[in-house]
Amino acid sequence: MITLIVGTNRPGSNTRKVARNIEEIYVSLGVPMRVLDLAHLPPGIFSPESYGEKPAAFKPFSDGVLQADGLIVVTPEYNGSVPGVLKYFIDMLKFPESFEQRPVCFVGLAAGMWGALRPVEQLQMIFGYRNAFIYPERVFLPGIGGLLDDEGKLTDADISKRLKAQAEGFVDFVERLKSVKLRHAK
Repeated sequence: MITLIVGTNRPGSNTRKVARNIEEIYVSLGVPMRVLDLAHLPPGIFSPESYGEKPAAFKPFSDGVLQADGLIVVTPEYNGSVPGVLKYFIDMLKFPESFEQRPVCFVGLAAGMWGALRPVEQLQMIFGYRNAFIYPERVFLPGIGGLLDDEGKLTDADISKRLKAQAEGFVDFVERLKSVKLRHAK
C-alpha cells in the first residue's frame, strides 16, 4: 500500500486538491492508497506531553506511515520552507522505523515560479538523514493558482502526464525495493 501525505493543515488548500489528483492517478493504476491529511491530525498531538506518549488518536497516522510500502509527500512552500505542521508530524513519528529504508517521493507546489523546490530539497535532506530510499523523479507545480480549475482538477495536461509518469515509476521503484506487488489486476 502507498500512503500519500497531504503536507499542510490549511483548510481548503491547493495541496489537498493536488493530492486528490494524485490519488486518482494511483487508483487508475490499481494501486491501493491511504491518504493522511494533516488537517485531520488530532489536537492532542500538539500537547507538549505528546513528545513522551502519543495520544491514541494519532495511531492511524503513525500506522499509515509504518504500514506503507512507500510514501508520497505533497508539500506546499510556506515562507521558503515546509509547513511547520509537516515538520512537526515528521518529528512525532517513531524513530528510526518510520522512514528507515522506506521509499518516498515528492510533489511540490507553490504560487511562485519554483514550485516548492526549496521545501522538497529540505524534505529530501530530512528523509535522507532518516535513511529513506528517495525516488529521484520529483514533480514541481509552479504558479499553482493558475493550474487548478474550480473543482480542483489540474488544467495542464503536461503536469498531469508528469504526475502519471512519476506514479508509474514510483510504483516500479517500490515494488523492486520491497519485493511487493502493488498493482491489482484490472
